[in-house]
Amino acid sequence: MKIDVVLPCLDEETALPWVLERMPDGYRPIVVDNGSTDGSARVAAELGALVVSEPRRGFGAACHAGLLASSGEVVCFMDADASLDPGQLPRVTEPVVSGRADLMLGRRVPVPGAAWPLHARLGNAFLGRRLAGRTGTRLRDIGPMRACRRADLLALNLADRRFGYPLEMVLRAADQGWRIAETGVDYLPRAGRSKVTGTVRGTLRAIGDMRKVMSEPGGAR
Repeated sequence: MKIDVVLPCLDEETALPWVLERMPDGYRPIVVDNGSTDGSARVAAELGALVVSEPRRGFGAACHAGLLASSGEVVCFMDADASLDPGQLPRVTEPVVSGRADLMLGRRVPVPGAAWPLHARLGNAFLGRRLAGRTGTRLRDIGPMRACRRADLLALNLADRRFGYPLEMVLRAADQGWRIAETGVDYLPRAGRSKVTGTVRGTLRAIGDMRKVMSEPGGAR
């Protein structure tokens, strides 16, 4: 089964070599350059990734551009900042490939030295509680590593193009009766500073986007 891995990317030149070199056999990386000012696109291309340019800034915009560029039966999403190990992708894809789950999320388990600030963890827990109340789906993390079938995801018609994209995916999947589950994946010390969790402002911006998605009918913007 062909599996594509969408990697939204904004100035991750330093992290990309480690990420791409650890991609498992049979997993094709699609690096979506979301306006990088460093050599991210060049590095990704030199290391054999399919590089897609998405000039419209936004995490959801980058994810969706990668989804449209993919052709695998199963599509994965993960951060390109080396905070997640691509070698653990099979933990997330196997339940989807075997038909035991429709959407699989990687629940981040921090390893020693990993930086997951308190404000980010509290925001994640808040959204988890809201999600459980809305859908009955109990998740401990709105994880950045995830996998599902490409055709099914396209049929959800996700509309958010900002930080609400991952949450909208879970909401719409739950509304459609998808089997949603999670498994633990290592959360590593990332390369550089996070554009989201690295600052309180970034975390609040992401939470604001997700709250908008949560408050609207159908989870759409």
